[in-house]
Amino acid sequence: MPASEAPTPPDRLRLARRQWLDQGDVAEGLLAPPLQASWARCRALGLQPQGRPQGAPHASAAQLARALEHRHALVSHARPVMAFLNEQVQGSDNLVLLADAQGLLLHAQGDLQFADRAARVALRPGALWSEQWRGTNAIGTALAEGQPLVVHAGEHYLERNGFLTCAAAPIADPGGQLLGVLDISGDRRGYHRHTLALVRSGARMVEHQLFSARHRAGIVMRLHAQAEGLGTITEGLVALSEDGWIVGATTAGLELLGLTRHDIGAATVERVFGCELPQLLAQGAAPRPLPRPAGAAGHAPPLWMRLEPGHTLRRHPSPSHSGAPRPAPPAVDDTAWRPVPTPPRAAASPADALAALDSGDPAWRALLARARRVLDKPAIPLLLHGETGTGKDVLARALHASSARRAQPFVAVNCAALPEALIEAELFGYRPGAFTGASRQGAPGRLREAHGGTLFLDEIGDMPLALQARLLRVLEDRQVTPLGGGAPVAVDFRLICASHRRLKDEVAAGRFREDLYYRLAGLTLSLPPLRERTDLSELLARLLHTEAPDRRLEVDTEALALLTRCRWPGNVRQLAQMVRTAVALLDDDATRLTLEALPEDLRAEVVGEAPLAPAAGAGAAAAVAAHAEVEDLRQLTDARIRATLAAVGGNVSEAARRLGVSRNTLYRRVK
Repeated sequence: MPASEAPTPPDRLRLARRQWLDQGDVAEGLLAPPLQASWARCRALGLQPQGRPQGAPHASAAQLARALEHRHALVSHARPVMAFLNEQVQGSDNLVLLADAQGLLLHAQGDLQFADRAARVALRPGALWSEQWRGTNAIGTALAEGQPLVVHAGEHYLERNGFLTCAAAPIADPGGQLLGVLDISGDRRGYHRHTLALVRSGARMVEHQLFSARHRAGIVMRLHAQAEGLGTITEGLVALSEDGWIVGATTAGLELLGLTRHDIGAATVERVFGCELPQLLAQGAAPRPLPRPAGAAGHAPPLWMRLEPGHTLRRHPSPSHSGAPRPAPPAVDDTAWRPVPTPPRAAASPADALAALDSGDPAWRALLARARRVLDKPAIPLLLHGETGTGKDVLARALHASSARRAQPFVAVNCAALPEALIEAELFGYRPGAFTGASRQGAPGRLREAHGGTLFLDEIGDMPLALQARLLRVLEDRQVTPLGGGAPVAVDFRLICASHRRLKDEVAAGRFREDLYYRLAGLTLSLPPLRERTDLSELLARLLHTEAPDRRLEVDTEALALLTRCRWPGNVRQLAQMVRTAVALLDDDATRLTLEALPEDLRAEVVGEAPLAPAAGAGAAAAVAAHAEVEDLRQLTDARIRATLAAVGGNVSEAARRLGVSRNTLYRRVK
């Protein structure tokens, strides 16, 4: 086991800490390199190993809720995995934790008794566990190093955290962007050498689910060292565009091919395997051995591969190809490598991440077409408006992935999720010593991190007014001046902003700068709420496939009718959660999503409450009389409803307005 994955022997650790406290350095070989590098970073940040640490920020309940909403995909796919991991370590004084890419703890499961002890050092949702605030720790150091590792007992930089033993593994999305960390933390006396392997497996399970959700309809390469491992959670996954570019991968897939996250969007099948994609497709979908790529570890057995053509074809418009079709490869004589004609390409817009969002709704399709017209015109900023859950974050990522900047960083900042005291330093960066607790090395800031790529400012309407002025200056000058002064630094990024608020209304209320609004609103796209879309059936089919890719599930007619009449205040996010829950409750042999499988609150919202029973103890005569009166009242009500509907030509919304009731109430009465 590598040194970075096993605890430092106690005698070496005591010597290392003594040297560090006395001399400010550690002799080579006493600590694993990732830990020694982390200790050095902590010292540069001005952290003191002993005594009380500086006050670290903690998200409020509202800020944590917004962060959970912003990282909905990560959290929703991680929670079932965390429940599984918790079952494996239950009763051993452990917590299973999920953090985002900034070290903000999003979710925790585990032993309540240990959770109380962990809370004393703020090891709970809402706390920031980056190295900047907590020193060397498994979550923050795994983020900084980009690799799985163990931080045990005295290896923690801050002595107050020495009672912990922690194992963490990073989670990356299929595009190679670091999303967060999965961690198991417990009492140091309960350390087990298999914990890191367990948390690494959990991180791979989450990546597997994220990959399946994004690339379910594309060309997918499944890889494993054994043929029997294909199709299992232990396989590596690689997504390919139809002209042979690697456009997505899990960490396991990259490791099997000897690639890194930087190769996503930059490497081709030809470069990695020495042949064109049609040659691989010609061999069919059956499992077959594939020679180990040159970049992988030597002397390893051949890989087994299964290539699935997918339901849609996607091109990877590389700048070197200018979006032009690649010529078909020449025929070869080897019968094992028969080329096949390239499948015909659609004459319409290229099938990319934007095209994958087209689910048939005319308004949504028109919105995507408008966005495509300014896709590679970075001088035109995009402003996305829409209710919560309509897919603003998804659209922003698709715009980046479909643009010429797709190989460059996509930097997302939720302006509502960051504490107000930190947002300025987070956005603009700072010079060494700019404020109490600042890193001695300074920080570049998110705007500079987005250089060359795309900057996505989510919930821009929640940005404090003082920062709006600074942002406006950056957008006009295209230069960033960090906190603490210094020379301005030139920046080049595509700007996409989003808000569930109507920024014009915020301007009128004096909560948003008018000059900044007109600087952001180059092209404003209003995402339609789910209740106004006509593609519910297609969205349901896609979500069912995402949640149960190995089953052919359909929606019952009655269930679809009810779902069509739902208000969907949470929009597509609410729909996805409903499908996820309904599929989990289905029997293994079920093939249809029926009315009974839908959540009770959803049915109650549309169908309404059951009729009241007669009052207990009422006499027979009184009951009959009351029933007759009720029937008379119902007949009158029905007659009024029919007359009103006829007067407005069947327009339910207008009829509800005239009757003074909600549309859902009228729907229930009509039913």
